[in-house]
Amino acid sequence: MNFKNLIKLILIFILFYFIKYVQYIPVYLFNMDLSNLSGEEEVFLNLFSNLCLLLILLFIYRKDLVKYYNKLKGKRLITFNSSLKYYILGIFLMIISNVVITILFRGGGANNEKTVQEMITASPILMFINAALIAPVTEELTFRKTYMDAFPDKELFVTLSALMFGLAHVISSSSTIFEFLYFIPYSCLGLAFALMDKESDNVLPSIFFHMMHNGLLTILSSII
Repeated sequence: MNFKNLIKLILIFILFYFIKYVQYIPVYLFNMDLSNLSGEEEVFLNLFSNLCLLLILLFIYRKDLVKYYNKLKGKRLITFNSSLKYYILGIFLMIISNVVITILFRGGGANNEKTVQEMITASPILMFINAALIAPVTEELTFRKTYMDAFPDKELFVTLSALMFGLAHVISSSSTIFEFLYFIPYSCLGLAFALMDKESDNVLPSIFFHMMHNGLLTILSSII
C-alpha cells in the first residue's frame, strides 16, 4: 500500500463529495431561489459543480493522463477489443443483478436512476454534457485512478474500486435496505471498468467506455 497515494485518495474523495457546495457561487451570482429551483436550474448547478471538479482533477492528473495517452499509441485497437469483453461482462452482470433484486424485493429500480431520468427530462442537452462527457472523467479519476495508485495489489484495487463505485451511486439516495441493494448492479459496472484498467494499466479505457455507456443511456432516455 502506498500511504502517500492513500492520503491523496482520501483527499480526492473528500473533494468529490463536498464539491457540490461550490454551487452556492452561481446561486449567489444569479440570485437563485434554492427553495424554488426549476429542473433546468438544478441540472445547471450540478453541471457547474461537476465542471469545477473536472478542472481540478485534470490539473492534478494532467501529467499522468498524457503518459496514459502516449502509452496507448499503436495499440488502441487491441486495448479496445480487450476492454470491450469486460464491458460486455459488466453489462450482463448489471442486468442480471438488477432483475434479481427487482423480482425478489419488488423494487422499482435505483432512486439514483430515477433522479437522473428526471434531470434528463428537464434538460437533455446539459445532462448529456454532464453525464456523458464530464462525469465519466471525474468518476474514473476518483474511483479508478486514485485506487490504482494507492493499492499496488491489483486484486485489491479491482475489488475496492468496484465496491466504492457502487456504494457512491446509492448511499445518498437510498431510504431502505432494499434500495441500498442496488449498489450491486453499479458495482458490477465498476468491476468491468476496474478490470479493463487493470489489464491495460491505464485509466483511459474505462473513461472511454464510461463515456460511451452514459452517452448511450442519456440519448435513449431522452428519446423514449
